[in-house]
Parts: sequence; structure tokens; C-alpha cells
Amino acid sequence: MARWAGTALLVGLLLASTAGAEESRIWRAGAYSFSDELGGFRILGASGSGLKDDPFVIVEEFTAASPVTMVIRATMPIRPFDQSGVFAGGFMHFRIVVLNNSGQPWIEFEFELQELLGQPSVFGDGLSFDQRRDESGNISSDSFAHYRRDFEPYDRLLYRDGKVDPLTKAGFSFLVTDYTPRSQFYLVQDPRIPSS
Repeated sequence: MARWAGTALLVGLLLASTAGAEESRIWRAGAYSFSDELGGFRILGASGSGLKDDPFVIVEEFTAASPVTMVIRATMPIRPFDQSGVFAGGFMHFRIVVLNNSGQPWIEFEFELQELLGQPSVFGDGLSFDQRRDESGNISSDSFAHYRRDFEPYDRLLYRDGKVDPLTKAGFSFLVTDYTPRSQFYLVQDPRIPSS
């Protein structure tokens, strides 16, 4: 009986350590945190203050070509329009670096902002990809030549005219503005594969 109890304890410890290794992590950078807690991808690192000269750099790994959602939270007091990087000011420069470990090439990549999980962002919530500027010099990619922004009823940013092969990385830069900053919002990320 003692032998079985010891084996059961060992199996339980192994399962717990395996589960812990796959748990989501919360990464802190500047006045915000970034989490992969909703699953489907892994955040491998986060740095920066979110300022133009020191953007948030979020490194991720996708193991499937499916939409995923990052949870972003203010970890410091909110001060709208603050440009110090010390407070959650609602202006955040991003550099997202994604490793394609899905086994399929990506021919487009879309980001969508949501103030409420699963609900399209609307003009009145103040959250957008630099919506107040028609042409934004803050949007670029090292893997896609062009982009398109859609604002109503969604806040979406679609990178196109490029390709990300399996086991290669793609980089995306953009500015998120929130004129009525909230303590939490979401960034949906959707790699697109060729249609068969």
C-alpha cells in the first residue's frame, strides 16, 4: 500500500510540474502587464515603456494558425495623455515579434482591439490603432508590405502582401491610442493561412 501511495505522489508531482510549465504568465513592462492567460499562444518576453523611442516589445510563439487574445492591464495609476511611461497614459507604441511555430505559412496577420472581451471596439470607447490620423507613420512590418485599418464597427489592423514561413519570425509595429484609458483591454491576433 505504501508503495502505491509513493507512486501516486510521484505521478501527482510530475503532473503538477508539467501543468505549471504550461501555465500562462503575466509579463510586466512600463505601466502595463501582458498576459497569454486566455490560451492559444505563449508570451516569451516583454520589455520597454511604451514610448515612441522605447516601445513595448512583446515576443510571442504561435503553435497554431488560430486567433488568440492577449490581455493587457494597467499596473500603475491611470493618467490620461501622460507621456512619461511611468503612468498608464493611453498612448502605447508596440513592437510585436511572433514566431510562427504553427507548421503553416501565414499570408496575412490581423490585430483587433477590444475594450470588452468578444465585443467590437466602437468609436466612443476611445480605443484604436491611432484612429485620429489618416496616415500613420507608426505602422510597419518587416514581413508585410502593406496594411489596412478598419475602424467601425471594429478597430482592426490587417497586415498583407507578405508571407511568414513556419519557424520564422514576423515583426509588427503600431501605436495604440486610448483617449479614455481603461485598466484592462484586449488585443486579438489572427494569423491568416492560404485558402486551399
